[in-house]
Amino acid sequence: MDQTSGIRANMLVNLQKTDGHTRQSMFEICVSEVNQLRRQEPILNTVLAPLAQASSLEWMLARHLSAVLHATGVDVSALGDLFAEILHSHPSVPNATVADLQAAYNRDPACTSYLHALLNFKGFQAVQAHRIAHQLLKDGRTDIAGWLANRVSLVLGPDIHPAASIGRGILVDHGAGVVIGETTVINDNVSVMQNVTLGGTGNEIGDRHPKIAQGVMIGAGAKVLGNVTIGAMSKVAAGSVVLKEVPPNCTVAGVPAKVVRWHDAAQMPSHSMDQQI
Repeated sequence: MDQTSGIRANMLVNLQKTDGHTRQSMFEICVSEVNQLRRQEPILNTVLAPLAQASSLEWMLARHLSAVLHATGVDVSALGDLFAEILHSHPSVPNATVADLQAAYNRDPACTSYLHALLNFKGFQAVQAHRIAHQLLKDGRTDIAGWLANRVSLVLGPDIHPAASIGRGILVDHGAGVVIGETTVINDNVSVMQNVTLGGTGNEIGDRHPKIAQGVMIGAGAKVLGNVTIGAMSKVAAGSVVLKEVPPNCTVAGVPAKVVRWHDAAQMPSHSMDQQI
């Protein structure tokens, strides 16, 4: 067994311990992981020192996202303060971050720690920045919300409209090529693989993007187009094109996608992460 496999095996033994974290307990774990990584890899100290000095998970996330997303001519400290302001004034945002960290750690075998997701996972970072942009939009700050969404796309890859509604416990794996349209609604505990499009079917206006129910997994390269619903606990197979409603508790595959299998009602594809048909 190689070192990574051994680390992951130990994590799986303690999987239940990853559930139910508060913001404070998650923050304490991340601080411990930051300090451990600083000892192991001192070359990263400049990156890690601001995280080690953070007083809360909100500040830790704000500082890292601002360092990742700031642009030439934009004050990185002011950007971090803006992010921290949103995170502190809207507790539902960092609460969702905790659930997203747990999702990355529990579902992605490449995730060796919570800090690993926070520090390195583009999909995770993009979703957290989207949550901030979404709140800025709700607060009437349209221009800065749009600027932030554009920075996320340029720097991290996922193109997520700031008006899209995204729930908790979301895994956007890799993030490359992901497009999420303006009126998309993604409910809790959903997993989205790389190169997924949740888009429209043309130049229609109004409510024109997909609605993804809880527990859904959308496989790599799948396209869900139009104001259609993917039913709870269903799976969209890799490379499929969905143009019609998908019932709950099934797998759809193909172009256009059709039901190819029915699931037990208790099965949650977003957690099992099984892309096989």
